[in-house]
Amino acid sequence: MSRAPSLATTALIAVLLAPAVSHAAAATPAPDKSATSSQAVTAPTPPKPPEKASPQARADAARLSPLGRAAFWGHEAQIDPTDMVAGVQLASALRALGQYDTAIQSAGRVLVIDPNNMDALMEEARAYVASGQGFYAIDPLGHAEAIAPKDWRPLSLMGIAYAQVRRADDAQAVWRQALVLSPDNPAVLTNMAMEFAAEGDTAQAETLLRRAAAQPTASLTVRQDLTLVLGLEGKLSEAEVLLRRDLPPDQADADLAYLQAASAKTVDTPPAAAAPQRSWESLKGAGG
Repeated sequence: MSRAPSLATTALIAVLLAPAVSHAAAATPAPDKSATSSQAVTAPTPPKPPEKASPQARADAARLSPLGRAAFWGHEAQIDPTDMVAGVQLASALRALGQYDTAIQSAGRVLVIDPNNMDALMEEARAYVASGQGFYAIDPLGHAEAIAPKDWRPLSLMGIAYAQVRRADDAQAVWRQALVLSPDNPAVLTNMAMEFAAEGDTAQAETLLRRAAAQPTASLTVRQDLTLVLGLEGKLSEAEVLLRRDLPPDQADADLAYLQAASAKTVDTPPAAAAPQRSWESLKGAGG
């Protein structure tokens, strides 16, 4: 026999249940129209906006690679486009990545908010100088100098900008002015020295670089620049001592081979033509 209920049985169940359903419907209270209306107009809770990184996370970002710093500060600037610290730090990271135009734009956005922001002025100028466009760095550096007349950094960087536009006398003048503000500053001395080397005056460059390297705050780059000048002058033995003191053996061997080749080349080459180009690495970590 089929287990499916007959049509008659189904109809009978419906008839028997009808009074119960009707009674339950009658017993159910009418919905509160005011409550329903209130619920209808209540908007859903919006998602919580992203928060800025904590001060500790921002401090820790300084230890990231340039790519990591660019990602971190780019996110911070996206959360708050008016965050001037994020804008400056993003410009610095982009410059380290060689993205000079974007770095200039990031610093420029900060300067729209605060035209006297010293850090943004310096970052904009650094990006111009690093890209070889020193002419465009002169104006923001002049502004920075006016804001902070006792700060040696704008003057040090301005000297490089002047050198790029072949204003050698002006470059040396602002470097001397920077040394008045910060005597024996290794960054300023190195900038002066590398300009002399680029002009073929390696003897003057050596004197200034020895003075710079003797300072307690001198960086590895200062000693590398001194090594380069010594090599070009044919003082390979002393250059080798410095190389092996600061570099692992394989890199020291490679640099020594380069210096030997460069020294040999100067025998038949005028000094100015054989002189090195400015070491832009001397700018890193020196502020100018």
